[in-house]
Amino acid sequence: MEKEENQNTTVKNQNQELEKEGAKPEENLESENNQDTTEEAKEEIKEPTPEEKIAELEDKVARTFAEMENQRRRFEKEKEEAFEYGGYSFAKEALNLIDNLERSKQVLETDEKLKDTEALKKSLEHLDIIKKDTISIFEKNNIKPIESLNKKLDPNFHQAMMEIEDDTKEPGTIIQEIQKGFTIKDRLLRPSLVGVSKKVSEIEGKTEENKENTEDK
Repeated sequence: MEKEENQNTTVKNQNQELEKEGAKPEENLESENNQDTTEEAKEEIKEPTPEEKIAELEDKVARTFAEMENQRRRFEKEKEEAFEYGGYSFAKEALNLIDNLERSKQVLETDEKLKDTEALKKSLEHLDIIKKDTISIFEKNNIKPIESLNKKLDPNFHQAMMEIEDDTKEPGTIIQEIQKGFTIKDRLLRPSLVGVSKKVSEIEGKTEENKENTEDK
């Protein structure tokens, strides 16, 4: 009996020591399994080879050079446009000089007091000289007037403001220039404001047709 009690006491003491140390057999096995799994995962993640690293670096360098080249081209284009069209706004404002000269000429021509006088004749001559000189200066800077009269209407350069009855011209022919248009190099500065021809017979035919439709109703 004493031996059995001593054996039980010894086993009990051993279990208490194991519990204090926290060294349960199941926990130890689980920890060892986790360590083995981690080591296997590390083995599966392979380091890139030197050749792969070089290929990756070459790709990055090529992309960087391509982006730099695109930026250089954009900068060159912006610089060229700034040089070519830098005076666009100024040129557009300067066109008011020509408009004012033309208006002054029209005012003088319609003034009954100046009609058929030598003063009117000289004034108109001076205004024409100033206008020609101004246009000449514009042309030296690639600002050119758009030819309009007797031309077919071109929406790229002309803006039709009215239709004028005229059987002597093909429909859509410009027969009146209200305001002169200009270009600066290959860019439109402002369109010409014009009046275009329209056949009288077409207008009369539509009028008669409308009358007949009204009478039928």
